[in-house]
Formats: sequence, structure tokens, C-alpha cells
Amino acid sequence: MSVLPEEVTQRVREKLRELTAPVNLVVFTHDSSSPTGEETRTLMTELATTSDQVCVELYDVGVDTAKRDDYGIDKVPATVVEGQIDYGIRFYGLPSGYEFAALLEALRMASSGDSMLATSTREQLKALAKPVHIQVFVTPLCPYCVEAVQTAQQMAIESELIMTDVVEATEFPQLSQKYRVFVVPKVIINETVEFVGAVSEAEFLEHVMNAGV
Repeated sequence: MSVLPEEVTQRVREKLRELTAPVNLVVFTHDSSSPTGEETRTLMTELATTSDQVCVELYDVGVDTAKRDDYGIDKVPATVVEGQIDYGIRFYGLPSGYEFAALLEALRMASSGDSMLATSTREQLKALAKPVHIQVFVTPLCPYCVEAVQTAQQMAIESELIMTDVVEATEFPQLSQKYRVFVVPKVIINETVEFVGAVSEAEFLEHVMNAGV
């Protein structure tokens, strides 16, 4: 059964005409572990039909353990968005609602390899001294989450030391409880820095640098 309505498929097709180089959707699911796993597989497969620049790979974390470990997947459903390299962009859970727009933007960024960050931000990110793991907790109906997701993913595009996970909060209640996610977007960086809401690029950078220097 199709996930994307025909009118949405047409708009996606138009949007993905912006892609300038191939992108790959690497999808991990497990039949018994998530009710949205099959829907995630279907969504990503349909996306791959909307552009010649988009390919999809489907894996089962219980079977394809080498691939799982290569990409560092620790929960499902998971979707890796990679361009010529793996930029460290992950979606955990089904990217629906407003997060579907964030997924399309991630495809564009991974295709171009250009973070579009300010020059000053790019220069400061060069000073990172250790890996930075950003987790952005979101829900499908949160219009403010897209901005936080995009900024985090831009930083992952820019720096090989940054990995960004977009986590659908309602699909992973144990994580939401662990990190006290009561409002979204909530951002956790290296388990030591956290903040709530969509903030400016400069403020987001400050949090990243506090965690990574």
C-alpha cells in the first residue's frame, strides 16, 4: 500500500529535481520491534522512485548485523541519509508530518555536500577537538522542530566530527523518559549539554562548541 498520496508524490518529485548528485537512503528495520518499520521501508522505497538521484537499501538489524554495526544503528526504524560520504545524518522513527520536510531537506544537503552555514560558523567548527553527537527529539506535529533538525544536520554536513540523530519522541518512550523530553524540539549534545526550542545558528553553535571543545 502506498504511503505518499499522488499529489504529495508530485510535489516531492519537483522538490528532488534540485538534487545535484546521488543520495542513498539506508534503511534498517526489524519485523518484531517497531510498528512503523514497514511504513518506513515503504516510504523510503517510494521516495527512491521520485528521483533518479535517490537510491534505497533495505536491511534487517537482526540479519544484516555487519551493516548495522558499520552505521552504528542502535534502534529501529532507522534511516541513514548519505551522499558521496556518510555525513552522520540519521532519522530514528518514521519521518512523518513536519519531519518529512526535514527529510527532503536532508536529501538536498547530502546531495550537494554544502552545509550553507555562515562562514563564521564553519570556521569555529574547525576548532572541534572531539566527536559531537547531537540528538534532536521531535514529533510529527511540531512546526518548530524542522528548524532545529536542519541546523543540527547542517553542522553534521560541515564537520566530520558531528553526528546528528533525529529521534521521533513518541516512538522511543524510554529515551524520551531518560532525557526528560516534555517539550520538543529538545536537543541533547554529548549527554552533557541540552536545550529546548528552535534557536539561532549562533546559539546552536555555542552549545555544540561547549560540548565538543
